[in-house]
Amino acid sequence: MAGDIPDHPAVFLTRIDREAHDWVVRFAVGNASPADLDAFKEWSAQAGYAEAFARACRLWEAVGPAAEHMAGADAPEQKVHIGRRAFMGGALAASVAATTYVGARSPLGLWPSLSELAADYRTAPGEQRRIVLAGGPSIELNTRTSIALKASPDGGAERIELFGGEAAIVTRPEWRRAVEVIAGDGSVTATDAAFNMRYERDTVCTTCVVGAVEVAVGNRSVSLRPGTQVIYSGSGLGEAMTVDVGVVTAWKDGILVFRSTPLADAVAEINRYRSGRIIVTNTALGRRLFNARFSIANVDGVVAQIQQVFGASVTTLPGGIVLLS
Repeated sequence: MAGDIPDHPAVFLTRIDREAHDWVVRFAVGNASPADLDAFKEWSAQAGYAEAFARACRLWEAVGPAAEHMAGADAPEQKVHIGRRAFMGGALAASVAATTYVGARSPLGLWPSLSELAADYRTAPGEQRRIVLAGGPSIELNTRTSIALKASPDGGAERIELFGGEAAIVTRPEWRRAVEVIAGDGSVTATDAAFNMRYERDTVCTTCVVGAVEVAVGNRSVSLRPGTQVIYSGSGLGEAMTVDVGVVTAWKDGILVFRSTPLADAVAEINRYRSGRIIVTNTALGRRLFNARFSIANVDGVVAQIQQVFGASVTTLPGGIVLLS
C-alpha cells in the first residue's frame, strides 16, 4: 500500500549499495577531494564493491534518457516529474541487474571512470589548471580533464595520456624532444607547436594553433597546420578542416562562445563546467539555435538566460539536476 512505502529507497538496499550510492552522489555534486578519490579506490577494491558502484551508476545514467522519454517530442509543453515511486523502482531494478562496466566513462559525466582516477593530474568541474613539465611542454587543463605522464619506451618523446577532457599543449624546439599525446585509439605528435585536444564520448578533436602537428590513428595520419582541425573516433580518422581557432580556445580566457548551436549541444557543453546536470527534456527545444557568449565563472546563470530567450520551463531537482522543457 502507498502508506507502507518509505520515502527513501535506500532502505531496500544493502549496506554496500548504500555506500555506493553515497559515492555516486559525492562525485555528482563535485564534492570529491583528492583524499576522497584515494579512499574510493581503496573502497572499490574490496570484493563486490565495484559491482555495487556500477549498479548505482546505472541508476544515475537512467535519469537523462528517462526524462527525455517522459517529455516526448510530441509533448513540448509537458512538464517532467520524477516521482518517489519511479525513483524507488529504478533503484530496485538497478540493485538486481549485474554489471561489469565499472571502468567505463559515465555517459552523464557525473563521476570519473576508474582510469581517470589513476591520472596524475585531474581537474574538477569548472576548474582549470596549468602544468609546466621540467624541460618539457606546458599544459593547460580545462574542466573535467584527466592526464597521466607516461615513460617513453625509447626516450625519444615526452609522452602524455589524455584520459578525457580538454588540454592545450605548447611545445618548443629547444627541448629537443617531441611530445606525444595519446588519446583513445590515436596519438598526436609535435615538436614546435601549440595545439588543443579534446576527448569526449570516445571522440578526439585536435586543433593546431601554431606550428605543425601530426595526428595518427592506426596506419593513417594527417598533418595539421595553424587553423586546421581533425577528428577521430572508433570509426576512423577524418579529414582536416578549417576552423575558428579563437572559438576553440576561448575557454583559456574563461569564455564560452556559441554560434547558431543547437541548444541540446550547447547544454552538453555547459554541463562540462558545472556540478550536476542540465537536461533538455523537450526535443523541439533542444533543436532551437543558441547564440551566446558568457563567462565560465557565471555558467550557472545560463539557465536563466535560456529561460528568458526561449521561454523554457525550469524544474530544479536535488544534486544540481535542472530540467528544461
